Amino acid sequence: MSTKIVIKRNTYFDSVSLMSLSTKANQIEGVEQAFIAMATQMNKEVLANVGLITPELEEAKNSDLMIVIKATSPELAEVAFEAIEELFIKKDSAVGGTELKYPTIESAVKNMTAANLAVISVNGAFAAREARKALENNLHVMMFSDNVSVEDEIELKKIAHERGLLMMGPDCGTAIIGNMALCFANKVRKGNIGIVGASGTGSQEISVRIHDFGGGISQLIGTGGRDLSERVGGVMMLDAMKALNEDEATKVIVLISKPPAKSVEQKVLNEIKNMHKPVVVCFIGGTEEAVLEAGGHFAKTTKEAALKAVILSGIDESQIDKHPLNLPLIEEIKVKLKPEQKYIRGLFCGGTLCDEAMYLAMEKYDDVYSNIPKDPEYQLGDIHISQGHTFIDFGDDGFTNGKPHPMIDPSSRIARFKQEAKDPAVGVIIMDFVLGYGSHEDPVGVMVPAIIEAKQAAEQEGRHLEIVGYVLGTDLDTPSVQEQLDKLVSAGVTYASSNTNAGLLARGFVEKGV
Repeated sequence: MSTKIVIKRNTYFDSVSLMSLSTKANQIEGVEQAFIAMATQMNKEVLANVGLITPELEEAKNSDLMIVIKATSPELAEVAFEAIEELFIKKDSAVGGTELKYPTIESAVKNMTAANLAVISVNGAFAAREARKALENNLHVMMFSDNVSVEDEIELKKIAHERGLLMMGPDCGTAIIGNMALCFANKVRKGNIGIVGASGTGSQEISVRIHDFGGGISQLIGTGGRDLSERVGGVMMLDAMKALNEDEATKVIVLISKPPAKSVEQKVLNEIKNMHKPVVVCFIGGTEEAVLEAGGHFAKTTKEAALKAVILSGIDESQIDKHPLNLPLIEEIKVKLKPEQKYIRGLFCGGTLCDEAMYLAMEKYDDVYSNIPKDPEYQLGDIHISQGHTFIDFGDDGFTNGKPHPMIDPSSRIARFKQEAKDPAVGVIIMDFVLGYGSHEDPVGVMVPAIIEAKQAAEQEGRHLEIVGYVLGTDLDTPSVQEQLDKLVSAGVTYASSNTNAGLLARGFVEKGV
């Protein structure tokens, strides 16, 4: 075994690019482990945990790029390094046209006078500083960076509010501004429905369902996952609602979030009373009464939210393919499962997608556990060991600390899938596959070998293993939804037309008549 270490001084790449490059590097023949990251303290700790830290790496500065390759021989380590260098070259050439580079936000503002938005994707220790510079230069901000303190978030959103600017984030993964998809987002048609989301994949799901139902998106404004917490107070969601209310291109507004703090939820509902446009509210696990009282349109699920939005936008309901639930299929699969196969295992890349499927299961079953439950009583004792019906968000910090997001690198989910597939008490495994800018280029394809192997092993043991797959994407994405669905079907997977339907199918398959 051989380890090659290269430190490139004062060489910065954003975290999204480096996560993607690390994923590709780990697929190079002969590589046991490849780690490409900025030399932050957190990344050094990750290297220490896997036994790859050295004095040379310890001395590297935050502005330095670390490339660490563990390969089966010195020759293969060198070959792998050359391949990684090629990946960097391909990344630069893939930009196309002329790429303008500026060392500071101030110099970019001076030379790019038409620009009015900055995307911040730097280490969390520096993200607030850069966002503050952008706001002070009258730029809207989308902050992809996480590990930013709540205090900094509150201060930044106060500055943005006072200046009439958007402060999306921190940890804002999705936005569509002026028909331009930013970070993790899907290619959808332009339209008259605006989305405000405190959830990245929840926003993506509603945007692609709107596209599927024949509608389009005017703007998709992310807020960051903590915006609706008690401390932050929903500043960004409230400002975004007001902005869309004044936007001539927006006719209908959709709000999507995991369960917000009650006091903040009430602020948002109170604001609906001031809106002159219809507002659809999808707060996962929320209740209908308060939304209707505020004059909003309640949606229990993401699918329902998208459907109500397109109808309110003027699309003829009779012309919409609503993709009704396949009830005969539920009865067919129930017969195939043995009495002891009574549990669902949800393995998700998207946090809100996980939440939605979990809440649907909770309507039927009491023993529903997760690494992200609202009720601490149903928190998994060990996130790596399932119990009862288990729903895992692989994008949560417990799985991503120092590692790429599962939408980029699916290795952690693949390993857990193999573990769950061997459990004789499991009746159905449900998984999401997220397409779009920044995501893995073939999320289904990379999972197919494990799926085929697991289904064959179960069959040899005399049991049926039901797998439900949902592809979040559109016909305009690369790869397209249809291409990914074809791969699921060829692997014997049952595909769902929406995340809502995936959750309903899974809970129906394991229902035992009680």
